[in-house]
Amino acid sequence: MSLDSLKSAVPDYAKDLKLNLGSVIGNSDLSAQQLWGTVLATAIASRSAIVLRELEPEAKANLTPEAYTAAKSAAAVMAMNNVFYRTRHLLSDHEYGTLRAGLRMNVIGNPGVDKVDFELWSFAVSAINGCGMCLDSHEQVLRKAGVDREVIQEAFKIASVVQAVGVTLDAEAVLAAE
Repeated sequence: MSLDSLKSAVPDYAKDLKLNLGSVIGNSDLSAQQLWGTVLATAIASRSAIVLRELEPEAKANLTPEAYTAAKSAAAVMAMNNVFYRTRHLLSDHEYGTLRAGLRMNVIGNPGVDKVDFELWSFAVSAINGCGMCLDSHEQVLRKAGVDREVIQEAFKIASVVQAVGVTLDAEAVLAAE
């Protein structure tokens, strides 16, 4: 179970994804914790069992137990927040935006790892889940913390490739079962 076996599972018609997967993970300028936390959080957010099974062991091996848990926490809390805030944003009745959310999000305030890393993982998950409000919010926090646009883009490049690989391999699994 590894990045190499995941790449080898990508079909020839999606060769670009295979190359991009190797590139965004193998040639990243992110710190090891930022990289593997992003990989784990986006693998979870991709909802692809194949992708998660293949990438989780390497992520776990490259993260401290605290960072491993925090990356999973980012995926979990953003799964909730992305639906909630995306829905609020999409509704034409803007009064919903004035109502108290009433949802627990304590992990955002105390993630157990560097706040910047957690924000980066939350941003990447939000990219997969398509929540513009969350993307803007996390991007602003990251920029205020001095994170360069190139670093932020690296996170959403990883998210886009992990998601695309998941979609492709899940489709292949369905087609193979027919």
